[in-house]
Amino acid sequence: MSAMSQSKEHKFRLKEKKIILLVGLMGSGKTSVGRILAKTLDLPFLDSDKEIEKASNLSISDLFASYGEEEFRKGEERIMERLLTGKQCVLSSGGGAFLSKRTRALSKKTTLSIWIKADLDILCSRTQGKKHRPLVPSEDNRDALRHLIEESYPLYEEADLCVDSCEESPYQTVLKIMPLLKEVGFIED
Repeated sequence: MSAMSQSKEHKFRLKEKKIILLVGLMGSGKTSVGRILAKTLDLPFLDSDKEIEKASNLSISDLFASYGEEEFRKGEERIMERLLTGKQCVLSSGGGAFLSKRTRALSKKTTLSIWIKADLDILCSRTQGKKHRPLVPSEDNRDALRHLIEESYPLYEEADLCVDSCEESPYQTVLKIMPLLKEVGFIED
């Protein structure tokens, strides 16, 4: 049974009013998993990258090209602060958002954070040929992703929960998240 059909047959009662924050590298499945998880829990879904694009009227790639990574990160931090203090939702964050000490500290107060973890081979296959990822070349992306893993994974370990994103559908990943949400008392039947 898929998480989608499960949500139509079964409603879960939210016991927490916190935001569910999905963290992880590009290609880990945060957006796909987040949309399904939000529907399953009957919560709104937000994507921090989309919110940044709306606020700036520029694509993430254009922001990087025009202002550089340092200025992008400052803007991302401001958007994340607004989102993390907003209404309850499932929030997919950009791959670098959780690297900010300020964002991590705020997320500890307002969210249940879930690291969607994927290994290098999966990340490479999911990002290969994608032109909208400014930190990873669309071709021959292995070295760039290996560097991002080394930089990011020690900080992602600070997330409240971790779920492996394997060669599976996003529905299957959501099915792995649901028992964890029950276990930590976030939801109940």
